[in-house]
Amino acid sequence: MCGIVGVVSQTSVNQLIYDALLLLQHRGQDAAGIVTQLDRKFFMHKAKGMVRDVFRTRNMRALPGNVGLGQVRYPTAGNAFSEEEAQPFYVNAPFGLVLVHNGNLTNAQALKAELFSTDHRHINTESDSEVLLNVLAHELEKTTRGLVLSHIDVFAAVAGVHTRVKGSYAVVAMIAGHGMVAFRDPFGIRPLCLGQGADGTWMVGSESVALEGTGHSFVRDIAPGEAVFIDMQGQLHAQQCAKNPQLMPCIFEYVYLARPDSTMDGISVYQARLNLGETLAKRVVSTVPPSDIDVVIPIPESSRPSATELAHLLGKPYREGFVKNRYVGRTFIMPGQSVRKKSVRQKLNVIVSEFKGRNVLLVDDSIVRGTTSREIVQMARDAGARKVYMASAAPPVRFPNVYGIDMPTPEELVAHNRTVEEVRQLIGCDALIYQDIGPMREAVRSAALPGSPALQGFDASCFDGVYVTGDVTAADISRLNQQRVGSEEDSEDNSRLALPNANA
Repeated sequence: MCGIVGVVSQTSVNQLIYDALLLLQHRGQDAAGIVTQLDRKFFMHKAKGMVRDVFRTRNMRALPGNVGLGQVRYPTAGNAFSEEEAQPFYVNAPFGLVLVHNGNLTNAQALKAELFSTDHRHINTESDSEVLLNVLAHELEKTTRGLVLSHIDVFAAVAGVHTRVKGSYAVVAMIAGHGMVAFRDPFGIRPLCLGQGADGTWMVGSESVALEGTGHSFVRDIAPGEAVFIDMQGQLHAQQCAKNPQLMPCIFEYVYLARPDSTMDGISVYQARLNLGETLAKRVVSTVPPSDIDVVIPIPESSRPSATELAHLLGKPYREGFVKNRYVGRTFIMPGQSVRKKSVRQKLNVIVSEFKGRNVLLVDDSIVRGTTSREIVQMARDAGARKVYMASAAPPVRFPNVYGIDMPTPEELVAHNRTVEEVRQLIGCDALIYQDIGPMREAVRSAALPGSPALQGFDASCFDGVYVTGDVTAADISRLNQQRVGSEEDSEDNSRLALPNANA
């Protein structure tokens, strides 16, 4: 999971890209990068860290030009410790290309071998984004063969990428002296949208909040398999480049990843989370009598809309029982489970009066590893709660995600090969209520705004084990797990539960 942005303007874009990346910071806190173009020359700065730390005044002054790209990285494969793997990535031929990518290629290793043996291209990192860049470069080279580049050639190259690349990818790339191209994989697993400013500036970004928060009007989502090319004069061209595109976005974007004030593929993230709370309320009533619940408390922060709606429907008080310390270092930079547990208590503090002597219903957006949930339940008990019930707005996470969310190996998922009762015992709560998969899908689907694009379904593979690209085997999952960042106990923990909250 990463956040990407691209801008074509008639004025300087460095500050605009910086501002957009701040709005997408929830999508990646590991590294950040910006590249701009002036007179066919690229200017780039990238480093590990948050946007505000990576870019100082001197760095911004060194990024001239009216076209540019940016990315915030959350690594799921490769080497998280190497600044060389921060994006954007650059290759000098053909024309000169730079690229930013959100997603994960499931056939990256096969492509890497193919690039070396057949395309005669060298990959210098372990990043699948560099692989994707070189595939795009090779396809561009094939379509142009030394001739002047046209938007038709760009679309032909993207069509070639679609035939070779498997997995999830939302991409923005700059072609030196020609313009910017943005495209999504044929299933639209990762989001990408298009906006325009009053001055004619074009912007593409991972979420609508990046457009609206920088003064641009949302135009539309880029369709699955579609490519949009914006030339240096600001002329926009668009074409469908995939043979059988289907809109099947990742449902976990709506459950947790995206900001609540975003709209993605026509679906309001905030409304989706309200709807999840409504359907979850029905599950709670069938498991725990409402008379046994004194108060509903969210686990900060993306569970708040669901918890608010649930409390309203149950007729129970909604209270804030946990206060988040936003200035504590990230959990995932601390090695080992014991330190991770300590960090939960450093990042969250309880308001004792909301727990003491009460039966509390804790609401979380999802439960992945279970470590954090167990610690939070214990914190509630330590604060004097008589009973602690836990409800998850998402179903049990039983399968790894291979499309760009760093969910742990199957063995690390608390619900993998366990019953709900076994998970309840591990977490230590008095009752555990999960959302059902069918109602989850319907809750998100029903949050679509009028005129929204037609959905063929969702990728819900981490819940149901069905991988929409149809090319993922058990062997692929095993191989991808070996490439995971932080897979060792003494490595950085980049799992989803270790992330600073998406809406912090």
